[in-house]
Amino acid sequence: MASTMEGTITLTVHCLCEANVFKTEVAKSKLPLQAHMCHCDSCRHVSGALYSSETRWPEPRSNVDISKLKVYHFSSQISLLFCPTCSTPIFWLTRNDQSRLLGVWTGALANVNHDIVKFTDHIFVGDTLDGGATEWLRHPNADGAEIKRYKGSDTEKPEDLPEQWPSTAELTGYEAKKESAVPIRCKCKGVDLLLNRGDYSDFKEEDLPFNIDPKTHKLLATLCGCDSCRLQCGVDVFNWTFAEMKNISFGNQNGGRFPGHQNDLKKLVDARDLAIGSLTYHASSPGVLRFFCSTCSACIFYSTDRRPTIIDIAVGVLEASDGALAEGLLSWTYGARIDYREDGDGGWRKELFDRVEKDGEAYRTARSYPKNWKRVDDEKEGKIGKK
Repeated sequence: MASTMEGTITLTVHCLCEANVFKTEVAKSKLPLQAHMCHCDSCRHVSGALYSSETRWPEPRSNVDISKLKVYHFSSQISLLFCPTCSTPIFWLTRNDQSRLLGVWTGALANVNHDIVKFTDHIFVGDTLDGGATEWLRHPNADGAEIKRYKGSDTEKPEDLPEQWPSTAELTGYEAKKESAVPIRCKCKGVDLLLNRGDYSDFKEEDLPFNIDPKTHKLLATLCGCDSCRLQCGVDVFNWTFAEMKNISFGNQNGGRFPGHQNDLKKLVDARDLAIGSLTYHASSPGVLRFFCSTCSACIFYSTDRRPTIIDIAVGVLEASDGALAEGLLSWTYGARIDYREDGDGGWRKELFDRVEKDGEAYRTARSYPKNWKRVDDEKEGKIGKK
């Protein structure tokens, strides 16, 4: 991605389906671009990720043709611009200031071999209740320094959160169960479903589905660094949990029984059944469907015909009462190798993934959590996490 112009780099941002590609030249002397991560409830529910991450697109707004992007009015002053085909959030637009540069989602930036982004802080961390993704993003930059975490905004007398916030006593913990059912909702609430824990009390350990913790019967939750997931959701490290489709139901109870197979879910969406709300999908590769909200862009599900009755659920659209990490329902592979992290090789995300894994392990050990069973099995067998 290096430019032919000496002393500059070509920055490229594009969506998953590559229907929208934007390029601009930036002087190396102006890099890295300053970026921040937001953990507010709204950002989690508009992306499906546990946070959003934004920097400024270094080109005058008037030069950028955004006509093919769909607009979602995120707030009274801010609009989100995303690809209507594959759901990739690309730009933020401030409607009342035409001179302000567009905000760009860092996950949509190409993985060039240069430090193009430096994260400055985490904002609205208080909304997470449990720290959310900040627990594995304490030291995201090449300098290794810990960045600030603010309870709310980073302006107007920001409130710093202490290093040990929240305390271990405030967390649900590894073995404790808190939720029997958790809503699945996007920002605009066009998708309104319910994830039920499921009853596995009568199963022998060897008969449990791959996503069920043999000890706690919580659902597996992992981090993914693949190019497809980061492009769909707009952040550099994504998050999934996994559930049998029979344990999902319609939130309003008026839609009958939720489909138990990915093909039946696809048919329901194709038929534009009212029960499914604003859910749509993009066939990103053979046998793979990525479901998202057609109104606000939120990533909801990933399905594959290799396991058509177990679906991936974006953790950011869960509404657990104990926090963004939903530890009362989910069993996280804290500190484990990020799935498909090899997609970061050759670029700036490789070292970011290294630091994420290190911070995840520090979080796990500080709270005396045992290694997640999936992580233990993978390390024992030398396997790399696969979907």
